[in-house]
Amino acid sequence: MDALTLLTTRRSDKKLSNPVPNKQQLEIIFQAATHVPDHGKLQPYRFIVIEKQKLAKLADLLKAAVVELKLDEKRLQKAEKIASIAPMMIAVVAKIDKNIDKVPGWEQMLTAGCSAYAIQLAANAQGFDNVWLTGPWVDGTELRQALNCQKDDKIVSLLMIGTAGEKEAREPKIVNTADFVSYL
Repeated sequence: MDALTLLTTRRSDKKLSNPVPNKQQLEIIFQAATHVPDHGKLQPYRFIVIEKQKLAKLADLLKAAVVELKLDEKRLQKAEKIASIAPMMIAVVAKIDKNIDKVPGWEQMLTAGCSAYAIQLAANAQGFDNVWLTGPWVDGTELRQALNCQKDDKIVSLLMIGTAGEKEAREPKIVNTADFVSYL
């Protein structure tokens, strides 16, 4: 698939199963994630692969976050089933260093977000499907501890990765850009 087709047709698939990327395919994915705009060459991101029995641990951490943050029953139910949606997840953590005046924290966060999107695109380019998951639970204390987050770090995404079973036929999504594009 050429780059423009990938960029203009990428969609999230929430029903994922095996296969997942192997070690060599993951290396390509992570190489792509390190080639994003990165002012100051800080590499303000980390990636944590979660699969197999560790997905059950992730579900427990998300449920703990629901309780800690006093979220509703709907979030608890979602936390309970997240571990079974995809056979692999990749957590992307922004490593924010607030002591770098030249590159403010918000810019470091954008770089980490770009790396998460590059992971999605590199996975898609290799035939894998994915969905970007966030939510209030990414601020859960136990989850942050399990992912070795420092005080200023931010979990920017939990990327579910696998292979979509039956891909439903979808019409190409054409967006009217006139509402948000202007020229100076």
